[in-house]
Amino acid sequence: MPADVPPPPTGPAPVSAVPRRLRLITALTAAGLVAVMSVVAVLLKSSTTGVVSFQTADQVAMVGLGLAMGAGVVLVGRSRVDADASGLRVRNVVVNHEVPWEAVRAVRFDQHSPWATLLLTNDDELAVSAVQAADGARALVAVRGLRALLSDHQARAAAAAPPKEDLLYPD
Repeated sequence: MPADVPPPPTGPAPVSAVPRRLRLITALTAAGLVAVMSVVAVLLKSSTTGVVSFQTADQVAMVGLGLAMGAGVVLVGRSRVDADASGLRVRNVVVNHEVPWEAVRAVRFDQHSPWATLLLTNDDELAVSAVQAADGARALVAVRGLRALLSDHQARAAAAAPPKEDLLYPD
């Protein structure tokens, strides 16, 4: 084996997951919102209430409002999780988290849960909204990968830890 080629990685493969179905739904919804608001903007100039007369600025504002609402809807689908041997990076709708494997006790994906969660060592739970039940087999693959990475970390940590002494019956 040549010296400049790195050795093959040991342990489980890194995991990356995004909510595929949610992203599709949010993209279609955002496009629909922009289209509806654009149609409203085009038809707005021809209508008048007798009290208010709509101008070009109102039309531009309607399109801008549609774009803003569409961006807000797309924001819901931006969740992502990336994990490797060093830890996890979880991006939910608004908040990003970097979690080392030392802080994770378990990766949970309960039967009727909409998404996976991380049970942390301080008894908190962190939602991983990128791994959604609606994605079916993709979600299962992601959860199995996360669990394999956690198990690998726990095995390496146990092997590196010094043996515990039996404090009940010291020599």
